[in-house]
Amino acid sequence: MNGQWIPSSSGKFFDVTDSNTGQVCARVAAGGVADVDAAVAAARSAFPVWADKPLDERKAVLQKVLARWQDKKAAATEWLIKELGCNVSFASNVQVNMVDMHLGASLKLVDLVKFEEKMPLGSLVVKEPIGVVGCITPWNYPLNQIAAKVFPAMLVGCTVVLKPSEVTPICAYLLAEAIHEAEVPPGVFNMVMGDGPNCGEAIAAHEDVDLVSFTGSTRAGRRISEVAAKTLKIVRTELGGKSAALLLEDADLKKLIPKFVMQLMQNSGQSCNALSRMLVPTSRHSEAVELAKQVAQGVKVGPSADSKASIGPLVSHAQWERVQGYIQTGIKEGARLVAGGAGRPEGLNEGFFVKPTIFADVDNKMTIAQEEIFGPVLSIIPYNSEEEAIRIANDTVYGLNNAVGSASPERAMQVARKLRSGMVMINDTSILPDAPFGGYKQSGNAREWGTMGIEEYLVTKTLAGKPPKSNL
Repeated sequence: MNGQWIPSSSGKFFDVTDSNTGQVCARVAAGGVADVDAAVAAARSAFPVWADKPLDERKAVLQKVLARWQDKKAAATEWLIKELGCNVSFASNVQVNMVDMHLGASLKLVDLVKFEEKMPLGSLVVKEPIGVVGCITPWNYPLNQIAAKVFPAMLVGCTVVLKPSEVTPICAYLLAEAIHEAEVPPGVFNMVMGDGPNCGEAIAAHEDVDLVSFTGSTRAGRRISEVAAKTLKIVRTELGGKSAALLLEDADLKKLIPKFVMQLMQNSGQSCNALSRMLVPTSRHSEAVELAKQVAQGVKVGPSADSKASIGPLVSHAQWERVQGYIQTGIKEGARLVAGGAGRPEGLNEGFFVKPTIFADVDNKMTIAQEEIFGPVLSIIPYNSEEEAIRIANDTVYGLNNAVGSASPERAMQVARKLRSGMVMINDTSILPDAPFGGYKQSGNAREWGTMGIEEYLVTKTLAGKPPKSNL
């Protein structure tokens, strides 16, 4: 904080666990309320000068951060393999490159933001940095979420206090090192390692934090919102999901089912936008189940460093037990297990490995169709009409993501417009960084990525002159 590496005030530490073995692989500082107070004070002190810098100067500083990050990517990959359990291909090709994607996109897209606009009657509307931003980020895409919050906020002139997940902390330290080596002015970026009940809630409650940007579970997002409400600060949340891949009767199942199933499987199913439900016409249910079964059985689970493994373990023992519980609940409630199931895959007797699991004949009222599992578990749900499919897709407290598959892109687009989610993928699973990412309902209220993700950290001000005389 304030441009210096310092020990935590508590003198305590968190153990970091290797997801492949269940063994402790690192220890990191356990920060507390006093550390949050010091970090917020540093950010508040640095804000006026940083906000007053021309945009081009702030961009130049962040360009240096991006350059320094390139030297950290190999180490970040190694640690993501351990602390997250991410397989080596996904860690090196996706996770570590999220910094490049978000920071690179923000450096370009910020030029599209209208920081000043003259109104027809003469007022000048300006957008200013909101102030000190508290960023609370999760473990599943740790670099992605830090980059999507911290850099847009800093770019527009805000100062930041980051609390990354203590479950996957080392990659956050590496990014903080890149920021430090780029000589970002003291107090502009501050990082406090700690858990949610202590550090997270202290950030949310702090009267000198002007906005909180939180990504995590809906339960935790609700708690952060409650704590922050005492100061009436803005809270932006990006929370859970129960997304559906809706396949219309004319969809090419052989092409789309592998694509949609693998979107769920990547990162071992630990993605908020994972397509964990699949809606198929009753007449094609058996065909869809067989195709999904084949895909799941072809997913190789193995140690994260194994280049032949499609997915690695889950992040922690707690997460492993959670997913095992949902699999057992699915069986108990009458869903038909067609692939995977409870327990570890054969030959993987330690670590937090899960079998890629497919359930068929799922009713949307079942627990596995309503609650976020956060693992490689798919529920296939039959439907009898397009209207029923849309109703089922929307029958969830969440609204982050969905997908539609159809031989007609026009028809797919028509159905997509009826789905109550912040994003809908059309015959594909790609997400582009120039468009906003965020959801409806209990999936939260934030919009990250794109120009909207930059504008989240701005506040609007009107500079009103004397109005013109009316001719009436």
